[in-house]
Amino acid sequence: MSLRVVFMGSPDFAVPTLRALNDAFLVTGVVTQPDKPRGRGRKAVATPVKRQSVVLGLHVASPTDSASEELIALLEGWAPDVIVVAAYGKILRKRILDLPKMGCVNLHASLLPRHRGASPITAAILAGDTRTGVCTIRMDEGMDTGDILLSKEIAIQGDTAGELHDRLMELGAGAVVETLEGMADNTIKPQPQDRSAATYCRPLSKEDGGIDWSLDAAYLSRLVRAMNPWPTAQCRLGDEVIKVWRAGPMDGSGVQGVIEAIDRNGIAVGTGEGLLLLREVQAPGKRRMSAAEFARGRRLQKGERFTSAR
Repeated sequence: MSLRVVFMGSPDFAVPTLRALNDAFLVTGVVTQPDKPRGRGRKAVATPVKRQSVVLGLHVASPTDSASEELIALLEGWAPDVIVVAAYGKILRKRILDLPKMGCVNLHASLLPRHRGASPITAAILAGDTRTGVCTIRMDEGMDTGDILLSKEIAIQGDTAGELHDRLMELGAGAVVETLEGMADNTIKPQPQDRSAATYCRPLSKEDGGIDWSLDAAYLSRLVRAMNPWPTAQCRLGDEVIKVWRAGPMDGSGVQGVIEAIDRNGIAVGTGEGLLLLREVQAPGKRRMSAAEFARGRRLQKGERFTSAR
């Protein structure tokens, strides 16, 4: 198909979509966020989308101002039939939304209107949703409020946020190609979102990983999954911050934050309701390890206490 496509995206989540678009259509240009300093040396590092664009031999721009006249002129020169956006990280002005004749299509990692906003994968796990998916929408000036073009569902089966991210980014790549094909042959009919059913999620911060032992074990187990791989769920043991990578709820009761049992399966800790079984943890400067190994190394005993990291 001879559609001319401009792609706008930045992180790993967007890369499979870029590759799929490049295979199916003519990608005339890519827009991504500027290189950012990272690591101890603060060396400038390109986004995953920029690195992939270079490999594919595509024209790529990294404007510091997504509302600049220079960007508008560049997009006009690339003459897209449609602009596809996947985790670009910037709000698009109306002049960009109105530029391509087929409009701008956004890939969002939730079943809209549920979990509009910046952290839909985490939000779905925290909420205890049993299903999630991706949606493509015809972009308007609101935050994830445009008409739905296509949606694809999958089950949430104990996934961490990282695992669900990887499943959704592959699902999303196919959904975007299917969407553009349907728009081109007029087989896709945009559907307005039900505004009354909308929920919102904000960007994640490091503090969101703090474990509050007064909360129930079922929620805390979801928190551990939702914060893996970043910022990771965390609690304190004495003066040290302990990362919790894997955990699950258990029947039983105990004092909030207090170790109620230790065995080869892990460390059972009291919560506001039920027990949380810590299965994999990490101390500062140490590798990830099973909670049982951690307990042996620290000679932990029943009755010792983890405190909240909030």
